[in-house]
Amino acid sequence: MTLLERVTRDAAPAETERPDPAKVVSGDPVHTTWNIEDSAGLYCGLWQSTPGAWRVAYSEWEYIRILSGHSILHDAEGAQTILRAGDSYIIRPGFTGVWEVVETTLKEYVIRL
Repeated sequence: MTLLERVTRDAAPAETERPDPAKVVSGDPVHTTWNIEDSAGLYCGLWQSTPGAWRVAYSEWEYIRILSGHSILHDAEGAQTILRAGDSYIIRPGFTGVWEVVETTLKEYVIRL
């Protein structure tokens, strides 16, 4: 690994999974992750999901930048945050709600535990 690395889908092997069926609210979302970095409580890379919705609960910090697609984060109080290409957000520890993918979404992420 070099000290400077481009974040692309070619930089790491793809890992494919589905959310825990008990958390799925609708659809049959499939997640693909390309983990570029995984060390000392810091994770970053690319994540993609097909349409569907599932419950989420964050215990970590996550910075995201949407590269393509359309998703909606529904918080526990019912407020919605629309996520589209070019949007950047920070999800803080303690966030609970539903992540809904309306159109297949690709994001860059940085997670700090």
